Amino acid sequence: MRTSGSAGLSADRLGRLRRVLTGHVEGGTVPGLVALVSRRDEVHVEAVGTTAVDGDTPMRRDTIFRITSMTKPVTAVAAMILVEECVLRLDDPVDRWLPELADRRVLNRVDGPLDDTVPAERPLTLRDLLTMRMGFGHPMVAPRSTPIMRAEDDAGLRTFGPPKPSTSHPPDVWMRELGALPLMRQPGEAWLYDTAYHVLGVLIARACGQPLEAFLRERIFEPLGMPDTGFSVPADRLDRFTECYEVGADGLTPYDGIADSQWSRPPAFPDAAGGLVSTVDDYLAFGRMLLGNGRYRRGPRILSRPAVETMTANHLTPEQLAGADVFLGDNRGWGFGVSMVTARDDISAVPGRYGWDGGYGTSWASDPREELIGIVLTQRLATAEPSPVHADFWTTAYQAIDD
Repeated sequence: MRTSGSAGLSADRLGRLRRVLTGHVEGGTVPGLVALVSRRDEVHVEAVGTTAVDGDTPMRRDTIFRITSMTKPVTAVAAMILVEECVLRLDDPVDRWLPELADRRVLNRVDGPLDDTVPAERPLTLRDLLTMRMGFGHPMVAPRSTPIMRAEDDAGLRTFGPPKPSTSHPPDVWMRELGALPLMRQPGEAWLYDTAYHVLGVLIARACGQPLEAFLRERIFEPLGMPDTGFSVPADRLDRFTECYEVGADGLTPYDGIADSQWSRPPAFPDAAGGLVSTVDDYLAFGRMLLGNGRYRRGPRILSRPAVETMTANHLTPEQLAGADVFLGDNRGWGFGVSMVTARDDISAVPGRYGWDGGYGTSWASDPREELIGIVLTQRLATAEPSPVHADFWTTAYQAIDD
């Protein structure tokens, strides 16, 4: 068996990874993809297919993708930078920076009328936002099926469904609209997806005194060498951007284009929950920083090792995770911006492995035990059924380990 060197990856088995992923492209599951497996000092990248259905622009290693919820780990790192600088504290109320969220009211029932509320039992904290226990988010029911969901939709908050940056309010207006609504659950009571990270982005910007993207660029992107990561794609880089598709009755149908993309211009609301675009090498640098306990190679330290260990530990009880299985299954917990595997039930489910996926067809994880990082970027929106591309990528990434 040929191996690819000291990294302990089999060259023959990496060939299997390429064959399997190529089969998904040729079968029409996705028009194209970029996949990366990194172990120790070795990096293996596959760019397969094209950037658009029936297109002739090939996928490249530097193709730019909408990474949606893979934004959350970046946002969590930004928050932890401010924690380490003592600008923010995990368990302090956020009222100082987010007065719109002071003196919360909480629905008696998540499906009840908006005026049937009780006072919040305590203020919201940064820890509540990082762990998505702020009491507001996806209740996992059909859109507009409850009074609170209709109210947030009517207010233009867009706290459910795929990110659409062009329809969002500016941050201060967005916060004012959110502050006019009650919480769905008591602070700290339950894990509710997504909204907390919209709020977290506003908190970071206000606490650091800079626009969110400027802070991310200065403290994360530039130190790590992530030039293609941001909340929009500049005009001179649109030739490296992808079309984006959703799955319809007739197969893949266009969802977001390139020149007319919602990411072709800076957004009114920099969405810290799901608004970033990036490339496989940019995100590799981010993943390596976390796997390196806060430092990438000999570059500047972004976070301390204790901060990374705090981010990548499970912070939720089984009671708080009740109902989260749609997102986390039954063998994952949640830290700050990342999920982590808590029990082994699959080839790639290594306890301690942490990462997160994006709803536009992207996935990343870092595995300290195996010293491995995997990233797969596609341009197909997630559906209720897990993507076969993701499942097969993670299987073939781990079956390539050869030590």
